[in-house]
Amino acid sequence: MMYNATLLETPDWLDTGDNAWQLTAASLVALQSVPGLVVLYAGWVKHKWAINSAFMAFYAFGMVLVCWMLWAYKAGFGEQMLPFVGRPGPAVEMNYMISQSQLPTAGVFQNFPQSTMIYFQFVFAAITLVLIAGSFLCRMNFFAWMIFVPLWLTFSYTVGAFSLWGGGFLFKYGVIDYSGGYVIHLSAGTAGFVGAWWIGPRIDEDLEDNQPNNILMMLVGAGILWIGWNGFNGGDPYAASPDAGVAVLNTNLCTAVSSIVWVGMDLIYFRKPSVIGAIQGMITGLVAITPAAGFVAGWGAIALGFGSGIIPWITMNIAGRRMSLFQHVDDTLEVFHTHFVGALVGGVGTGIFATVEGCAAFGATNPGGAIEGNPRQIGLQIVGALFIIGWNIVWTSLIMCFIKYVCRVPLRMSQAQLEVGDYAVHGEEPYTFAHYNIKHPTPPLMRRRTTKTGDEEGQKEGVLMGKDPAITVDKAPSSVSFVSLVFP
Repeated sequence: MMYNATLLETPDWLDTGDNAWQLTAASLVALQSVPGLVVLYAGWVKHKWAINSAFMAFYAFGMVLVCWMLWAYKAGFGEQMLPFVGRPGPAVEMNYMISQSQLPTAGVFQNFPQSTMIYFQFVFAAITLVLIAGSFLCRMNFFAWMIFVPLWLTFSYTVGAFSLWGGGFLFKYGVIDYSGGYVIHLSAGTAGFVGAWWIGPRIDEDLEDNQPNNILMMLVGAGILWIGWNGFNGGDPYAASPDAGVAVLNTNLCTAVSSIVWVGMDLIYFRKPSVIGAIQGMITGLVAITPAAGFVAGWGAIALGFGSGIIPWITMNIAGRRMSLFQHVDDTLEVFHTHFVGALVGGVGTGIFATVEGCAAFGATNPGGAIEGNPRQIGLQIVGALFIIGWNIVWTSLIMCFIKYVCRVPLRMSQAQLEVGDYAVHGEEPYTFAHYNIKHPTPPLMRRRTTKTGDEEGQKEGVLMGKDPAITVDKAPSSVSFVSLVFP
């Protein structure tokens, strides 16, 4: 079959600026997960869980892409099958990927290829599963996580995405979610909290000693997350438009206010400014502005920043310590407070502060929020939140039951794995200094190629772990230094 090369290379519908920005925005969001949240999680947990925590995020990113291409994209953004989900199917045919992007049920077209849209929406789906992992860290069976990811993507994420973005019933009803406050963060906060209840808490040792192993690494991950959010919110107009610039500016403004307010709350209550608190405030600010980014004016972003710096702080540091509900659920990284509560602040706040100009610039027909004389929008936002919460409570529970009772895969690691950590689960250690391996009689040997044999080869293998395997932990002198181990 003959093709017109010109029409394939530069079709009339293609806007190269829009396509370039959309791919850039998608890449920024991808970097939020890998390496952003991978690094953030690895530094946030105690050292014995660094590898497992990072790997849960890394695995989810890859698995979601495979499922996305084979069936999930069309379930979220294809032709309607039910009022809340599209008809699943593969998105791998060349004639489909190279054609003009469209959301058929929503009835909108974009000036870039379908492949760009598929990838852009994939990175949002992936980060949602990575965020959920934050609630399960330090005790979930990795094999159970491998099953959970494709099931939750299929039965939960695609429903929220189609209902709010793909032209489903909430989209038609008038609920607005600029960039995923409900689809991503409210879903992740709900699923994480419910799933954490099913999995159970960390062991007592990890609950009593849960200091982060590397706060500087956390700051690196947090920085990638913050700057990556420029693509997260700036890409959702699906064009390099004026509203994209507004969304990027409001995102950074709200986040800065929220982080500073959170630190201020720490100073008032704990008398010390906390780096981890600043990161938590940053996250809640990013979450709260997400449903509102291009809809609100700058002062609306500031208001949301104050709300996201105060309300989640109160639920985490006061309600979280006093309410029995939070005592029975071990949400490892407090995803409920940062994402569930933060998303509600932003979602309801959107119903209050959305402007007529912002909605029109985005292409929405909504006449703004309460400040524009449309208080009905607040009610619509609450209805949308209730649907997302209810759906995720039910389906997260069903998926956990399916894994546990039908697949017969334990949701938790064994007691032996929980006591040891990364080496017991993956056969690897995050750091190769003897200090971290001192409690294990036989630390892992990270083998490498060598031309030598015998005892000398064994000593070189031991160097990679920071100790000579010929010296047992019991016999090793306390004065052995790192230098003497590297240069025997």
